[in-house]
Amino acid sequence: MKTTFSIHYNTVWGESLSLVLQDKKYPMTWNEGGLWTVTLNASAAALKDYFYVVMRDGLIARSEWEHHSAAPAPAINDHWNDCPLPGCPFVRKHSAAEFDRPGFRGAGTAIPVFSLRSEDDFGIGDFRDLRPLTEWAAATGQSIIQLLPVGDTTRRGEWKDSYPYSPISSFALHPLYLRLQEIGVKQDAAFKKAQKELNALPELDYPRVFKEKMSRIRKAWEEHGAKDAGKAAYKHFCKANAYWLDEYAEFCAQRDSNEPDYWRWIQWQLDKQFADEAKYARSKGVHFKGDLPIGVSSDSADAFYHPELFNLDSSAGAPPDFFSAEGQNWGFPTYNWDEMARDGYAWWKSRLRKMSEYFDAFRIDHILGFFRIWEIPLQYSSGSMGHFNPALPYTKEEIAAAGLPLEGLFLDDPRNSGCVQPRILPQTEGLTPEQKERFGAIFTDFFYHRNDALWRRNAERKLPELLDATGMLACGEDLGMVPDCVPGVMEHESILSLEMSNMDKGRPWPALAVCASSSHDMATLRMQFAEEHGRDMEPWEVRRALWDHLNSAPMLAIFPLQDWVALDGKLRRKDFENERINQPADPNHHWRWRFHRNMAELNCATALNTEITGMLKDSGRYNG
Repeated sequence: MKTTFSIHYNTVWGESLSLVLQDKKYPMTWNEGGLWTVTLNASAAALKDYFYVVMRDGLIARSEWEHHSAAPAPAINDHWNDCPLPGCPFVRKHSAAEFDRPGFRGAGTAIPVFSLRSEDDFGIGDFRDLRPLTEWAAATGQSIIQLLPVGDTTRRGEWKDSYPYSPISSFALHPLYLRLQEIGVKQDAAFKKAQKELNALPELDYPRVFKEKMSRIRKAWEEHGAKDAGKAAYKHFCKANAYWLDEYAEFCAQRDSNEPDYWRWIQWQLDKQFADEAKYARSKGVHFKGDLPIGVSSDSADAFYHPELFNLDSSAGAPPDFFSAEGQNWGFPTYNWDEMARDGYAWWKSRLRKMSEYFDAFRIDHILGFFRIWEIPLQYSSGSMGHFNPALPYTKEEIAAAGLPLEGLFLDDPRNSGCVQPRILPQTEGLTPEQKERFGAIFTDFFYHRNDALWRRNAERKLPELLDATGMLACGEDLGMVPDCVPGVMEHESILSLEMSNMDKGRPWPALAVCASSSHDMATLRMQFAEEHGRDMEPWEVRRALWDHLNSAPMLAIFPLQDWVALDGKLRRKDFENERINQPADPNHHWRWRFHRNMAELNCATALNTEITGMLKDSGRYNG
């Protein structure tokens, strides 16, 4: 049916309106009185979710607060949806209404799923272990549970697979997060013996758990899979997720020489269990916050079926910073953003929409990658040999005119023939004082000024498109070498920044932020304290440190479970030196930390829970 869409909006010079229908923007025509119109074919399905955007210089300058829904009709007359909540700091409505409440302040806990522990799991935390964690969070007045990525990283079941930021699919959940007892696995003597041994380990033995757990999942499929595949719920899941599930299932089947339906069945079971926990958490006023890895592996289903979306000749990483003096090489390809833009970033939008089925908030891992990425040619392993993409490099003639040598000071820019970028760790020995001064000026200009406008526009081209796709609250991990353009873009799009006391940004913490005492990439509070003072942190000192965060301006305060439990001298782990989750400088790090207590014990920790509840009430962060 042909439908004419009309909406009143008073633009300023250089602005126009577009209708966004099924992820495609349709330019509208201005009419007298500020009436914008467009006529096109619109199906009933398309009219269930559409909205308008203000365009400026080819970019989205402003989106509506809330999307529209309408019945098919020859003419649809709309009003621009502004935020109806006075004092709300956000430019888009969130699926969790609490976040939009003016003055909302919340608190939460961060922990990887694999680190959870219960008597019913099988040597690794699973999705069902989120139930007692949710109940503990709700009972103490918390509103957020932040998880590390939960995507499938399976290759051969070795330690390398324990790295959660190297998914083989941007959509699939990790098979090891299944609760075995719920998929038909028999709890015979062999099961109970293996379960007891694995659960008794202080840390995750990833290769052993993978072998034991996947063999039982396979047996359950062989015994029950055919019957399950005939169920309407299974068929519905496969149809609704075919856009990624078919490729993933075929990819895994070719890798392991088995049938694609086996992998569809595993994902169906995972979806049921995780969706149940997300629904239960929401019913308790607790929201899951996910983690969006900045990269996808070159040996992933995504790269195999859609190589055009990636630059497979390079690896993404980070320049030298707080976490690594030599920089980081993450080992996955960078994105071909120009190709992704051709269909309006459909791959990204699908990825985010899948996330939003389970999460109401998400952490954008390395948000700087949406402005520019640190790119390392495959011939180098060190992150220090990288360059920025995109960037405005220098020609070799410009460097020669400055009287500077290329060797040791510059690297070729593979995206711009005949051009170079300054090395992040230059070798300045042998330069004259005048040369050092000239190179220092070029270095400072390149890394902090020259590319600022380019990087800002690069992010403005992508982020509004992606943020409009879901109602998840966006939080950006904006640590490291942060360009000047980043805070302004994040503020304009209402993306929460990440604030940490040991990574000062030279300004007071803003309200639109998440403050954290530590993270999976850092030492815990007790470890930080011991490094500085040579002794363990007393519970009252932990309380003071956490209180400083809770009493600060940021909207959310999220602490690792290790730091919360450090409040209780009896409950916390004695060997606190072993509570760190990751060492970013070590590319071969084993992700193995597990909480030393069963999740159910948290709900019985009266002293700890009373203290947390009191702190949240006193700081105005209690979710009652």
